[in-house]
Amino acid sequence: MTNLLPHRAAVAAGAILVAAAEFAILHSAIGIDVAARTSTSTRQITVTAVVVAAAVAALAGWALLAVLERATARARVWWTSIAVAVLLLSLLLGPLSGVGAGAKVSLVLLHLSVGAVLILGLPRRPARRDR
Repeated sequence: MTNLLPHRAAVAAGAILVAAAEFAILHSAIGIDVAARTSTSTRQITVTAVVVAAAVAALAGWALLAVLERATARARVWWTSIAVAVLLLSLLLGPLSGVGAGAKVSLVLLHLSVGAVLILGLPRRPARRDR
């Protein structure tokens, strides 16, 4: 049996790093001002907010997968279905609050990249090493 902890920790860290790097490229290198509307104001999206959101998504996905693995034999199928549904919902709700086309496109890219890393990486089992 392989130890999933290092693999899943690396996937979670990878999702966070991808989000931070993507935000840095979009914001600093390309110059896109990433801002979102709230009910009463406009809020600048910072790299800290991006990192925290990616970390929350990664840890929530990891926790749900761990619970499903203990509860059902079809955990990967259930988890992938739920994760894709959550990603689609986040795409419908999150980027719509972006201020301007650049912010909306940036938010869509951030959601898709973090979602892709987590959906493709978390349920995958690391290769077994024969000793």
